Amino acid sequence: GELVGARLIAHAGSLVNLAKHPASTIQILGAEKALFRAIRTKHDTPKYGLLYHASIVGQATPKTKGKISRSLAAKCALCIRMDALGDQETATIGLQHKEALDKRVKFLENNLTPSMLSGKRPGAYQRPAQTGMYNPASDATNKIEVPAKRARIEEVEDESEESEEEVKPKKKKH
Repeated sequence: GELVGARLIAHAGSLVNLAKHPASTIQILGAEKALFRAIRTKHDTPKYGLLYHASIVGQATPKTKGKISRSLAAKCALCIRMDALGDQETATIGLQHKEALDKRVKFLENNLTPSMLSGKRPGAYQRPAQTGMYNPASDATNKIEVPAKRARIEEVEDESEESEEEVKPKKKKH
């Protein structure tokens, strides 16, 4: 509602400052004290702050209040950014989001599937009619040149022994 929006703007300082906040921050705005207490004591963080006073969250069942609050915060963040930075004068996006939230509440409280909400039934998976054959000529491994085999370990050890004999350490004079 308007009162919750006004409280959010007052808490953030201005509409532009509120538009800079992510949805997760908007969700717990007003519950900072509880958030930091929860972090300090390693308990669960709060699910809602000022958004708890919104009618859609208040009407939800206790089981779904956190999910509704998260959805409301996401939609609020989009609307706030449109208000602060957009050129639109009408509230069409807000009304669309209100309808989407009402569907979400119905979905969560009645344990419906998304296809039941839309009225459409998902169709069965259809395989593509034509399947491509594998073309070995387009394989990248055919174009790679194989390097010559390495010298055997025994040959390398023989060479290192010969080089050690050539270089003799000099004695130090005292």
